[in-house]
Amino acid sequence: MDVMPLLLLVAGSAAVAGAGRRVPVPVPLLLVAAGLAVSYVPGVPDYTLDPHIVLPLLLPPLLYTAATDSSYLDLRAQARPVALLSVGYVLFATFAVGCAAYLIVPGLPLTAALVLGAVVAPPDAVAATAVARRVGLPSRITTILQGESLVNDATAITAFKVALAAAVGEGATWAGGIGEFLIAAVGGVGVGLVMMVPLHWLRSHLTEALLQNTLSLLIPFVAYAVAEQVHASGVLAVVVVALYLGHRAWEVDFATRLQEEAVWKMVAFVLESAVFALIGLQLPVVLKGLGEYEGIDAAWYALAVFLVVAVARFVWVYPATFLPRLSARVRAREGDLSWKAPFVIGWAGMRGVVSLAIAFSIPLTVHGGEPFPERNLVLFLTFTTVIGTLVVQGVSLPPLIRLLKFPAHDLQAETLAEANAQAQASRAAERRLDELLADERNALPAPLADRLRMVLERRRNAVWERLGQVNPITGETVDDTYRRLSRKMISAEREVFVRLRDGRYIDDEMLRTLLRRLDLEEAAAYRETT
Repeated sequence: MDVMPLLLLVAGSAAVAGAGRRVPVPVPLLLVAAGLAVSYVPGVPDYTLDPHIVLPLLLPPLLYTAATDSSYLDLRAQARPVALLSVGYVLFATFAVGCAAYLIVPGLPLTAALVLGAVVAPPDAVAATAVARRVGLPSRITTILQGESLVNDATAITAFKVALAAAVGEGATWAGGIGEFLIAAVGGVGVGLVMMVPLHWLRSHLTEALLQNTLSLLIPFVAYAVAEQVHASGVLAVVVVALYLGHRAWEVDFATRLQEEAVWKMVAFVLESAVFALIGLQLPVVLKGLGEYEGIDAAWYALAVFLVVAVARFVWVYPATFLPRLSARVRAREGDLSWKAPFVIGWAGMRGVVSLAIAFSIPLTVHGGEPFPERNLVLFLTFTTVIGTLVVQGVSLPPLIRLLKFPAHDLQAETLAEANAQAQASRAAERRLDELLADERNALPAPLADRLRMVLERRRNAVWERLGQVNPITGETVDDTYRRLSRKMISAEREVFVRLRDGRYIDDEMLRTLLRRLDLEEAAAYRETT
C-alpha cells in the first residue's frame, strides 16, 4: 500500500490551511482552490473519494467534534427550526432539485434526478462550522446552522437510499421510504441513548488521561459502526452520544479535558483541511466520461442546478421561519425577528464532502447490468454544486454579515454575567474551605490556608477587573498585566530548570516533572476568556 499520496495530502492541506489563517480569504475556499490547481499538476495521483472511507472514517470524527462543541441546551431551545431545516428542508430540496433537473436535462430519468436531489440536499457540517467560526455569526443563527448540519446527513442518506432503490429497479415505494427513514432515525437515536451513559461512565472511571482520550478517539467510530450494523443512522448515533458527553464533560478530570481539547482540535484541523482539499482534487475524476455533456451544455446544467439549490433554500427558509410565528405563543417565546436572520440562514447553505461521497457511492450498473443512467453527469453536477456553494456563498457570506450589521455581542454584559457566576462559585468554595479546615484531619499552617483563600480571591477579582479601567500606557487591564507578569516569572523559572538539566544537576525526568507543573500554572493563568 502506497502511503505517500496520503502523506502528501495531509501535509499539503495542513500547510495551505496554516497559511490561510494569515489572509482574509476563507480557508475552505483556499483549500478547494489549491486542490483544483494541484489536480492538474503532472504526476499527482488521482484522489478518488471512496464512500467506504469517507462515510465511516471521516464523517464520525467530524460530527463528533462539532457536536461536543455545540450546546445541548441551545439546540433544545432551537429544536423547531433545526428540525425544519435538517428534515423538512432536506426532503424539500431533494424533490425541488430532482424535479428541476428532470425538466432541465434531456434524457435524465426522474429517478436519477431524485438521486441527484438527495445527494446535493444536505448542507455540510464541516463547511457550516468553519464559516460560523470565521464570521462570528450571532449565537442563535450559529446554533441553528450547526444543529441542522449535525442531523441533515442522516435525512439525506436515507432519502438517497430510497431514490437509489427506485433508480436501480428495486421497487421502492413512498410507504417503504417513510418506514426506512423512521427506522433509521429512531434506531440511530436509540443506539445513541443506549450507548451514551455507559460510555460516559467508562470515561469518568478511567484513571489515566491517556486512556480516557484513547477512548474519546474511538467513541465516534464505535457509535457509528454499531448503529450501521443494526441498519440505523450512524450519524444520529454519533450526534446523540457526542451531545451527551459534551454536556457532561465537567464530570471528567481536568487533565483529560486539557488533553482532549488539544487532541480533538488537532484531529479536526487535519480532517477539515484534508476534506476541503479533497473536494478540489476530484475535478479530473468527475470530468472523465462526461461524453455528450461536455462543453456548453454541461456548464448550463451546472449553473441551473446551482441556482435551483440556492433559490430552493430561500423558498423553504422564509415560510418555515415566519409561518410558525402566526402562533401567539411562538411569538411570545421567541420575540421579534427581522428578515436578516433567515436571509443569512438561507445564504449559508454550503455543500461539502458528504455530498461528493454519497455521489461516488452510486453504483455503476442497475438491475440487468445496464449502466446507471447518467451517473457521470450526476457526479459532475454534484461537484459543480459543491464548488459553487463554497465559492459564491463562502466568499460572499462574511461581507454580507458585515453589511447586514447584526448587533454585536455585549461584552460588558457577558463579563458581568461571568463575574456574578464566579462570585457565587467563590462563595461556595469559601464555605466549603471553612468546613474542611474546621476538621482537625485537615489542619493546615496559617500561611497555607491563607494561600488557598488568596487563590479564591484572585480568581473572583480577575473577572471584575476586566470591567475596570485599562492601563493608559499599555492598554492592558489589571488582569492582563497580572497574567503577563506571571508568564514572565514562569519563563524565568523554566530557564533555570533547563540550565540545571544542561549542567547535569537534575535529569530529564525531573525536568519534565517540573516543566509540567509550570505548564499547568501557566494554563491556569492564561485560560481562554472567549
